[in-house]
Amino acid sequence: MALETIEAQSVRSGDRPNLDDYDALCREFRWADARGLMDGLPDGGLNIAYEAVDRHVAHGNGDRLALRWIDNDEAAHDFSYGDLSDATNRFANVLAALGLQPGDRVFSLLGRTPELYIAALGALKGGHVFSPLFSAFGPEPIKARMTIGGAKLLVTTKSLYRRKVAPIRAELETLEHVLLIDGAEDLPDGTVSLADALAMASGDFDIVATDPEDMALLHFTSGTTGRPKGAIHVHEAVVAHHVTGKYALDLRPGDVFWCTADPGWVTGTSYGIISPLTNGVTMIVDQAEFNAERWYRILQDQRVTVWYTAPTAIRMLMKIGSDLPQEYDLSALRFMASVGEPLNPEAVEWGYQTFGRPFHDNWWQTETGGIMIANYPSMAVKPGSMGKPLPGIDAAIVERADGAVTELTEPGAMGELALKTGWPSMMRGYLDEEERYRKCFSDDWYLTGDLATRDADGYYWFVGRADDVIKAAGHLIGPFEVESVLMEHPAVAEAGVIGVPDPTAGEMVKAYVALKPGFAADDALNRELRGHARKRLGPAVAPKMIEFRENLPKTRSGKIMRRLLKARELGLPEGDISTLESDEK
Repeated sequence: MALETIEAQSVRSGDRPNLDDYDALCREFRWADARGLMDGLPDGGLNIAYEAVDRHVAHGNGDRLALRWIDNDEAAHDFSYGDLSDATNRFANVLAALGLQPGDRVFSLLGRTPELYIAALGALKGGHVFSPLFSAFGPEPIKARMTIGGAKLLVTTKSLYRRKVAPIRAELETLEHVLLIDGAEDLPDGTVSLADALAMASGDFDIVATDPEDMALLHFTSGTTGRPKGAIHVHEAVVAHHVTGKYALDLRPGDVFWCTADPGWVTGTSYGIISPLTNGVTMIVDQAEFNAERWYRILQDQRVTVWYTAPTAIRMLMKIGSDLPQEYDLSALRFMASVGEPLNPEAVEWGYQTFGRPFHDNWWQTETGGIMIANYPSMAVKPGSMGKPLPGIDAAIVERADGAVTELTEPGAMGELALKTGWPSMMRGYLDEEERYRKCFSDDWYLTGDLATRDADGYYWFVGRADDVIKAAGHLIGPFEVESVLMEHPAVAEAGVIGVPDPTAGEMVKAYVALKPGFAADDALNRELRGHARKRLGPAVAPKMIEFRENLPKTRSGKIMRRLLKARELGLPEGDISTLESDEK
């Protein structure tokens, strides 16, 4: 039987989390006080890399382990905060020697390697703008993003350069330098060995006196249509990175923290680099791709205390079953969280039954820069809910009309999720697209484009993207709700739901389903799934059609691309699919 709520983790464990009294902290919280948790640069200003690395060294914690990189062969390579300070200083000096100026854009095209972290932090020390790219990108999405971003320098590998960048380099008009991380032998023309350059550089560097509002990060996000958007984030964002890690992820100095996010995604920067380091934790970075046995081995052997992963990964672990984790000692785990797409109730409950604690879902976007709504260890979890807003975040359910917004205060009312402007990690613009940026705001509200509800207890529930919601016979149907019910069936591994045109009802609900091993995609199971959905949702909401697929198209961050399913169903242009991870039609 499904659990309606799971009691607060701190109640069960006797542990006192950083956010111990949610209501009290919401009343008392001020962003100015959060800013006071940062040291600031010695001569004024604010710099993300200083807060993440050098202030720990200045406070005598340079020997603390900052990053443990586990290579493909499972060998561990350790970097203390002092090591990171030296390496990032050297990288900043390399950029200066190449003639880069503050504000120039430094791009990375790398997997989970130490050089990615050194490049990100070293670029920020030099006052440059850092922008990560997915290593799985092909030449066209790389060209689009580097062109929009005005890339001056790229850090990558020989293989990625030869296959993806060299063919388009002549078209990258602003790109002047390419640093390759994997040795000095057999370098392609027009590239430089990063290892050689770092060896010759000084380990001393005076961090550029960046202003809190100076651009620091450029993250690209794809809209439903049109070219990728470059969301601008500034050094002041570190204030939100720090406190959201402290309160939403319960990070504490000395924690062993593992964020499994791909470094090409905003989570891989905000919570795979900045937030854990500002909070003084040890980050685990695994070079390899997903493997359940390896993941459980890392959780056990590294004594991971806080684990931040994605619903797709959780579902893959669920698919393998609950017996495997019982073979490992996971007793060090204190807190587990999920990000990237709504976490189905079944996954929350599975975590609770399997690990003795639930996965805590949270919600945010590339544009928000950091976690905005979360489930906290001191609060009961309602499986399927995003949780409650972070202290300092004013959220609402609104309705747009005539250029203005109206708040919907009735519990359960469906509308657009909106956030009152003013938090430090809020994007400051879309690069060179001021009009596109302005359309995201109305009456001091940032309009997220996500539909949601808020219940009588103040918990927020994701419904779907505004353009994903299905209107059938007057009913507004959120695809996530239908997907969640389908996911409850033991045969279903993944589900994606869209609306397709219907001459009578306007739209009809159609589901695409990927099955777990051992289940046959036959008519009998199709009927069984539709019956299960009708029983749980009623005939007005349940899918009228179910189509079996071996895989569903997903972004690299694990989100099922409903718009792509719909475009293929209706024979429409597919739009930007550069973030597509799997493309099984």
